[in-house]
Amino acid sequence: MKIVCISDTHTLHKNMKIPDGDLLIHAGDVSSRGKLDEIIQFNDWLGTLPHRHKVVIAGNHDFYFESNPSHAKSLITNAIYLNDNGVEIKGIKIWGSPIQPWFYDWAFNRQRGEDIRKHWELIPTDTDILITHGPPYGILDETTRGELVGCEDLLEVIQQRVKPRLHVFGHIHESYGKTEIDETTFVNAAMVNLQYRPVNQAIVVDFI
Repeated sequence: MKIVCISDTHTLHKNMKIPDGDLLIHAGDVSSRGKLDEIIQFNDWLGTLPHRHKVVIAGNHDFYFESNPSHAKSLITNAIYLNDNGVEIKGIKIWGSPIQPWFYDWAFNRQRGEDIRKHWELIPTDTDILITHGPPYGILDETTRGELVGCEDLLEVIQQRVKPRLHVFGHIHESYGKTEIDETTFVNAAMVNLQYRPVNQAIVVDFI
């Protein structure tokens, strides 16, 4: 299966070239400020893409998904929307969560420790592909100031219990890229840079 990974499109998706594939994954921040019209436009754009399967989560900019979760979910008609739940596609088990450590009082913020860990404990141990908006600690999470801002609890759950084959995230624009650690491929698929310019390419993973 050819998996196309993107994240942090921030309403600029029409300016991006997205390669074809079997599965498109969007790891959150589809909008600029989580407004209703931004979500509608994003869903319309999804409908123009050729991928047979599409899976989307929200991010810290996507306020409407947190304040009006049922309505926001109903607006995503051209993809499967995940929020601390999963879906199975062609035998591949996928889990998605928009949660990330507290960050300037944006959407889906949780305090580090017990408050955020309860979300990670929901991830099934047989998850093949994990989608979160934020990165795990120490993996494609470094800011321009040299700070590692990923989630320690997420890293522990991934490495000690879940061990997914693929983990897709974004959030930290300046740490875009891909790396492999043990049996997991980690992808920071942020499409924009720190200045919110759409300079990055979708990251394609051959999932065998």
